[in-house]
Amino acid sequence: MNKTKAFALAAAAAASIAASPGLAQEAGFALELNSLRPAEMGCRLTYVALNETGADLSAAAFEVAVFDGEGTVNKLLILDFGALKNGKTKVVQFDIAGQDCGDISRLLVNDAAECAVTDGEAPDCLEMLEPSSRTNVKFGL
Repeated sequence: MNKTKAFALAAAAAASIAASPGLAQEAGFALELNSLRPAEMGCRLTYVALNETGADLSAAAFEVAVFDGEGTVNKLLILDFGALKNGKTKVVQFDIAGQDCGDISRLLVNDAAECAVTDGEAPDCLEMLEPSSRTNVKFGL
């Protein structure tokens, strides 16, 4: 195989990898519901947040609705992640007092309660939000 053909094949392979879902890096705010565990007073939710919005956030918080097993909203929470530099991953835990983990069927991100930067214009954190779950509880927009 000549060098020109080898280069063309390598370039095509690189373009294919870059276009593959999950491999290309895109701007966003990844928010993973990592686990739910019983806590002393209720249920402890553990989230993993990754800020890839392109901005250092001085504040990031989301309003989340908690649905029970019958699909009824029984709580509205504000999940406050605080400051989060661009490219930074942060693990945060939130306790829901009086809530049994087994009674949570779904968590819905209702709105971005706060999304601010120190300098410049803040990104639209709700628009950039990429929710996911490692649990059997549905988590999304």
